[in-house]
Amino acid sequence: MRTKSLMFAQMPRVMLPFILALAAVTFYRGHHVPGGGFIGGLVGALAFILVALGQGAEVARRVMRVEPITLLWIGVGIALCALLMGFVGGSGGFEGLWLDEFKVPLIGKVHLGTPMLFDLGVFLTVMGFATKVGFGLQEDNL
Repeated sequence: MRTKSLMFAQMPRVMLPFILALAAVTFYRGHHVPGGGFIGGLVGALAFILVALGQGAEVARRVMRVEPITLLWIGVGIALCALLMGFVGGSGGFEGLWLDEFKVPLIGKVHLGTPMLFDLGVFLTVMGFATKVGFGLQEDNL
């Protein structure tokens, strides 16, 4: 179902990069505190759900390029791998095993470790689930 408002149909496509950048910033800023991956995933899903509301779920699926259910399972896999890496590394699971630290221009030092990988898994899982539900509601015309 397409909307009759031209502005509502085109604005989500224009705003998509900005909303996805906001999701990435939310994920990065919050990956050391509870909720960073979860809130970032919700913001990322919002970008594609807005495209689905404005132009239809099929257009949003093409823009997303990955099926939401695939994204969900990739996220679950990454989260489980992060947990297993923590156990194998001797840190006891979620407490964290630091893999590497590097400097990124405009951001500064980035610590890549199991907490960030786990949060990435949560981010992808939430984004996959929320877009799957959002696209399903759009397709059912509720």
